[in-house]
Amino acid sequence: MTAGPGAAVRFDHVSYSVRTGRDQLEVVRDCSFHLNPGEIAAMIGPSGGGKSTIGYLLAGYSRPTGGSVTVDGLEVKGPSAQRLLLFQENALMPWLTTAENIMFGPRARGTKRAQARRSADEILARIGLTDFADRYPGELSGGMRRRAELARALVNEPSVLILDEPFRGLDAMTRELMQEYTAELLTEQGRTALFITTDIDEALLLADRLLVVSDRPATVLDEFTITGKRPRNRADVLLGDRIQEIKDRTLDLLRPQDAVAGLKGY
Repeated sequence: MTAGPGAAVRFDHVSYSVRTGRDQLEVVRDCSFHLNPGEIAAMIGPSGGGKSTIGYLLAGYSRPTGGSVTVDGLEVKGPSAQRLLLFQENALMPWLTTAENIMFGPRARGTKRAQARRSADEILARIGLTDFADRYPGELSGGMRRRAELARALVNEPSVLILDEPFRGLDAMTRELMQEYTAELLTEQGRTALFITTDIDEALLLADRLLVVSDRPATVLDEFTITGKRPRNRADVLLGDRIQEIKDRTLDLLRPQDAVAGLKGY
């Protein structure tokens, strides 16, 4: 499987609103940030604050009501195989085997079956699912399904991958394994990635840069560069003085938002 370079992403003063009855609900307000080619940026903020909407805007599933979203200088006007969103929910097709799920994208683009199967087998071996290639999703554990979904996204060789809390609901050990698989594969392939999460330790482990986002309407409050090559050693990351400083500053930024949400009964 040939890995292509990641793309440059830019949000310029992006806003997004939806109509709810007679009112307009402002979900994103004047949001600006950029991702360099091959960079992993983690986006962290309160649950329900609009982070997923930012992911949908980058994927092209929604269009901004203000500002612009561009990838390699071209405006995002709709979904594209070069910008793939890995959803929170299980999205494997239950009537297809693991290998067939992974082959689906390449086959839909006209890749010959034998070549698509070779690519699927290569990435299945990389994530430890060779023995489950011909099993159906219902026969896989939660962690295996998430690995298969990651493989299905990466086999399409997107230039930008959006991961929307992809490890939610996994047990602690499986979550750590998925973090390691993801960090290794994204680093190896040089993909640009936006990793949406509410777990600050996860963000600090995986990302080159941390984008701290406000409660709704979502906007970027601050960003922090995380030094050190990927993939990182978990102990070194979580015990480093610089990492602890970033963590403390991030929590300070988010704490007022959490307090307001608590008063509202969220």
